[in-house]
Amino acid sequence: MRKLFFILSTLCIIGLTSCNDGDIITVEFDFEDTFKACGETDLLFYKTKNDPSESLSVLISNYSLEEILNVEDDNTFNATKTNVALIYRTYSNTSLPNDLFCNEIPNADIIITQNDEGTCSAVINTILIEDDNDGILAEFEDINGNGDLTDDDTDGDGIPNYLDFDDDGDNVPTKDEKPDENDDKNPDDAQDTDDDGIPDYLDSDDDGDSVLTRDEEKGEQDENPANDVTNSDVGADYLNPDVNDVLPATAYREHTIYKTYVVTLNIININLEFILQDDFNFGTLSDSEIDSNFKLRKVTPDF
Repeated sequence: MRKLFFILSTLCIIGLTSCNDGDIITVEFDFEDTFKACGETDLLFYKTKNDPSESLSVLISNYSLEEILNVEDDNTFNATKTNVALIYRTYSNTSLPNDLFCNEIPNADIIITQNDEGTCSAVINTILIEDDNDGILAEFEDINGNGDLTDDDTDGDGIPNYLDFDDDGDNVPTKDEKPDENDDKNPDDAQDTDDDGIPDYLDSDDDGDSVLTRDEEKGEQDENPANDVTNSDVGADYLNPDVNDVLPATAYREHTIYKTYVVTLNIININLEFILQDDFNFGTLSDSEIDSNFKLRKVTPDF
């Protein structure tokens, strides 16, 4: 939970007890660790909560979500925006809708009871994490054991194994070659059809019949050896040492690389009436706020 503290100066008389102007009451409220975002030309980061209903938002003019997802070569982005708007609101509504902000037509059912506007500096940090989602943890894709994932490329296609959905370049996706049969995230039990000590997902000739898996096709080469089956009791021909038909591959299949963005926001130099602290960890952008178009990268290696 993200906590923010406010101080309020009050004047009250309750029975025989009074508090004069200048007395300080500290108010604490909690927000979840994630926040949302919207806006095409002006970027709004916001958090909401219910019971009581409150919102805290940061508005950065002439800015877009796409800009903060445009990472550098090291897969990071960092920026600090100064003197941006900071708005705290309370509502009489028992609960707030998911589409509270950034609507062309304001929600008529929302009743704002308090609106405090100020400024702050927004410190934005983005980290891009890429993976092939092939069922093997990246730590096990460091084949040479030097701690550098970028220089492990079993099939030499220019895509390191931790990003390569087909590590051995046989046109059978790694996840379909049973790299982790007991699903314990450790490939020690990976399938090895020909028992040559090389698991199928790293073996260019899975059945050991001296024909490359990617070349064990029939009829028309479609870069998919898995759909050529002579004996259904055994499985696809590339797993059957008794079948060694050859139809040379001419291309690799298209690869999909999955992208996860971790966007964090801190606000500093806070200038908002009643606020007690100078900085606040706003949290992490909810993954659901990032368009699916940003979450995939497709590439077909040169054959």
